[in-house]
Amino acid sequence: MAALGVALAMLLAFANRKLYVFEDPRIGEVEELLPKSNCGACGQAGCRAFAEKVVDGSVIPAQCTVSAPTQRQAIADLLGVEAGNVEKKVARLACAGGKHVAFVRARYSGLSTCRAAAVVGGGGKECAWGCLGLGDCEVVCGFDAIHLDLHGLPVVDADKCTACNDCVEVCPKGLFSLEPVSHRLWMACKNRADGDTAEASCEVACTACGKCVMDAPSGLMKLDGNLAAINYEGNRLANREPIERCPTGAIVWFDNPNKPVRGAAAKKIVRNEPLPVLNS
Repeated sequence: MAALGVALAMLLAFANRKLYVFEDPRIGEVEELLPKSNCGACGQAGCRAFAEKVVDGSVIPAQCTVSAPTQRQAIADLLGVEAGNVEKKVARLACAGGKHVAFVRARYSGLSTCRAAAVVGGGGKECAWGCLGLGDCEVVCGFDAIHLDLHGLPVVDADKCTACNDCVEVCPKGLFSLEPVSHRLWMACKNRADGDTAEASCEVACTACGKCVMDAPSGLMKLDGNLAAINYEGNRLANREPIERCPTGAIVWFDNPNKPVRGAAAKKIVRNEPLPVLNS
């Protein structure tokens, strides 16, 4: 037995030497400087994976948008590299149809989640594309960056948003997307019904009137079916001019990442109480 024990120990020692894989100790040091939220906002599977990529030079420290600037600089100083710059992204919602402006065709009674409601006749909202307002996005956000407002519509706090993508994945209507803060012109609607149908279901829906497209810089906007669409790729000429004649205020301009502004011609919404259920 003693001989067998010695033989196995020698075998393990030999295997350890032959199979040993060197790991740069700086990986652990970088990981300690990260927030350990494992949110995926950097595009990696987690903080450990990000640390490995930073150490081998595949990504820059600034790509961890959850870290404070001082943390990113500390990582850069540790590795002797530049922290770099990455434009902040925020989650934006392609819907402004709160319960004070959007009609409901049927009451939903069941599990209080958007995903559950969506499989029951689409959730009961007259606009089949609209936000159901049950707050799955608020629940899933680990950074306290999303809250439902008085009208049951998610509001994103751009200062807290890390662009982790959780709200994008959880929304059954596909209403969230991650946008650079420089994309200040925004279509806050996803309704693709014809104009009359859209406006009959939601007072702030895009009616595809085309005024924003006509007023936009060349190549920035087009009508895609019954919805105005913005094409930022290769086009940095966006200004607030396209929002001014929008009759419903479906297209907005962000004066700052937390402040969407509607145009001068947009109808004024003063109602605070919910609209009645159409079939009640």
